[in-house]
Amino acid sequence: MRRTTDAERERLHETFATLCRIESPSGRERACADWIIERLREMGLDVQEDDAGPRVGSDAGNLLARIPGTGPDSILLCAHMDTVPLTAPVEPVLVDAGWENGGDGILGADNKSAVAVILELARRVTSAPGPPQVGIELLFTICEEVSLRGSKAFDASRLDSRFGYVFDHATPIGEIVLASPTHHRIDAELRGRAAHAGVRPEVGRSAIAAAASAIAAMRLGRLDDETTANVGTIEGGTAINVIPERCQIVAEVRSLDRDRAETVATEMIDHLQEAADAAECDLDVTVQRGFEGYRIRPRAIEVVVAEQALRAVGYEPKHIVTGGASDANTLRVAGFSCLCLADGTEHNHEPTERISVDALEDLFELALAVVDEAGRALAPGEEATE
Repeated sequence: MRRTTDAERERLHETFATLCRIESPSGRERACADWIIERLREMGLDVQEDDAGPRVGSDAGNLLARIPGTGPDSILLCAHMDTVPLTAPVEPVLVDAGWENGGDGILGADNKSAVAVILELARRVTSAPGPPQVGIELLFTICEEVSLRGSKAFDASRLDSRFGYVFDHATPIGEIVLASPTHHRIDAELRGRAAHAGVRPEVGRSAIAAAASAIAAMRLGRLDDETTANVGTIEGGTAINVIPERCQIVAEVRSLDRDRAETVATEMIDHLQEAADAAECDLDVTVQRGFEGYRIRPRAIEVVVAEQALRAVGYEPKHIVTGGASDANTLRVAGFSCLCLADGTEHNHEPTERISVDALEDLFELALAVVDEAGRALAPGEEATE
């Protein structure tokens, strides 16, 4: 049974469509941030913007606002403002009871569905006769789609909440992410020797051929239930009749086992070095840890509260592990207890991205239920599960 009114649901859809129309690819979140700030200030909330923007290559910073509760505790609700790059303007349209982009590009439901839900939750709470039982911190991050740069640059010690929720997993509502992988990015450049491909190929040393040999030796795809590896880009050469002197590749490894991620990354680098040596090429390699993985105990309080909230709105909770990451990764590494929940978005990062009307409205109901259940769990005299 829905607790929201027709007017609230209509406004939720209006807010969502408006947000989607505001272009905010990673690094260009300013317009979206300004719109969010204006809405929150209309509700009487103070909004703090940090200085992360210049440090991570964005024209805006992370936004933090607080709604006081009647009790001493609060919880965090988090969503990111940025999207992956746009290939077409966004004009949200309703097709078969779902939101899609009328153009040939992403919709931006990842993660503007969650941004809209959190804003409308704030509107409802701030317009209520009295404050909520539990306080609510609202965090809107930048540059999530580029290795979580925004939340990495956010000072998590500013948070007062006991725990929090990130609504950012593009799977059916009801799924709770209990584990996320550690990620390594490998940038490699091979340097050989240029020569005329038709006249003096013997004196050339092909950097592309060396890269191809290395990639052919690598184990790629799903290596086991917890580990994946991929070579995402390869670029090199200058002309069809020139032995390519340079070649760059970018690869990644993800694993729920931190040691396994490091082992596979090392193995890929070894293949690059062996191929470079065999082709008499030089090799430069840089390895970066994109994000740190985590595992959460099934009886942690943030999990129990989420389960209760899901059941309250008619969903049976399902524990999952993911090969992706969210701002929950960086917040947990910073020592803040945080849980990622599925948001009902479909085909994120694709031109066919959509979210159904029911999923958007149910996500709103879920967010409201999370606040209610957290209020009960954190009420004085209640024993919190850990």
